[in-house]
Amino acid sequence: MPVTPQEQASAAQSEPDHHAVRKQLSRLLANPYFSHSKRFPTFLRFVIEHTLAGDTEKIKERTLGIEIFGRDADYDTASDPIVRVTAAEIRKRVAQYYQEPAHRDELRITLPSGSYIPQFHWPKGSNDAASPEEDVVEVGSTENAVSRVVHARRHSSLVLALVCIVVGLLSVASVLVWQGMHRSAFDFFWQPVLRAKDPVLVCMADQLQYSAIALRDAAEPTRQVLLKDNLTAVVIDDVDAIVKVGGILQSRGKQYNVRGEGATNLEDLRHGPTVFIGAFDNAWTLRLTKTLRFHFVNDANMTQFGIVDSTAPAQTRWTVDRAVQMAINNYRDYAIIARFTDGNTGEPTVIIAGIGRGGTVAASEFLTDSSDLVQLQRAAQAAGDKKNMEVVLSTQIIDGQPGSPKMEAVYFW
Repeated sequence: MPVTPQEQASAAQSEPDHHAVRKQLSRLLANPYFSHSKRFPTFLRFVIEHTLAGDTEKIKERTLGIEIFGRDADYDTASDPIVRVTAAEIRKRVAQYYQEPAHRDELRITLPSGSYIPQFHWPKGSNDAASPEEDVVEVGSTENAVSRVVHARRHSSLVLALVCIVVGLLSVASVLVWQGMHRSAFDFFWQPVLRAKDPVLVCMADQLQYSAIALRDAAEPTRQVLLKDNLTAVVIDDVDAIVKVGGILQSRGKQYNVRGEGATNLEDLRHGPTVFIGAFDNAWTLRLTKTLRFHFVNDANMTQFGIVDSTAPAQTRWTVDRAVQMAINNYRDYAIIARFTDGNTGEPTVIIAGIGRGGTVAASEFLTDSSDLVQLQRAAQAAGDKKNMEVVLSTQIIDGQPGSPKMEAVYFW
């Protein structure tokens, strides 16, 4: 991507500013938006350090793919969008970080759309120098000059006080609006689950796939001993979804229990709201979505997996080829999220399920991210605020890691 003169000018930093930029970078990377990722900190450090050094020629898509992601020098950027996907996710997370009131006065580090060269600036009003004009004395009598200076200073003090009051009121109002919008976005989706009197059951997939376990010697941790066992394995990506959902429930003071799908029966589902995580490894998810407009399908050989629209079952646009998935781990995954009252139990039901594991992670991110839920809330309002909803999501998987979720289709009833 060519570097424009405007970008070069934006990137230039004076030496005293470098410390402030690096300090702000440390704040960003310590935040949960970035601290749980390996790719995002590496990417940001690379582009920021090269920008501060004035070496923006290295901040190009191909160079970033080679230097950060270990791609070959001749790799095809058109078919491998890892740099673009990562940059888009970083832009989203940076915007979320600065939306929080605690960070609104901090130095801004941004990654402009269409460029990988970061820009740095202070928010308006945070470092404006005081104007010296009030202290300028015109030639004339000393008495008049002093009078003008005193008057100017009193006037400026009054103006400054009024400005501070107005800014303070606007800041409080903006914070309240921001908090109200984000609270309502979470409440919009999760309120039926949160207001139920009974604890929430989180039903996740379990896989009986190990007959032995390797345990480490306490005295010598490098020594491992293989013991026979019959273990119930938990998919780590499903754990990621459980942690996100559990955080939402816990922050609202809602009790919840986690149980494997094999240990869950219909009687359990009648005792309160249930959140089902995972699709093709969770029989309950497949049963409950089978009658919905969007539901999961696969071929007899279990090589093609997908989501279909029951109003157009012949269309196969939301599919994953398992051979491609396993061979390169770079593909587009799809997921279903839904919230409805189950006719068999009469209880609120939430589905968070991807075709692949990355889809499940992206679906859980969508349902625990206020900006994503605002999009869904607006779509629901446009559809008449119906109680039940189902959404098909997509996400680009790069090296097994999902990017930002995107709504493909929605249905309300």
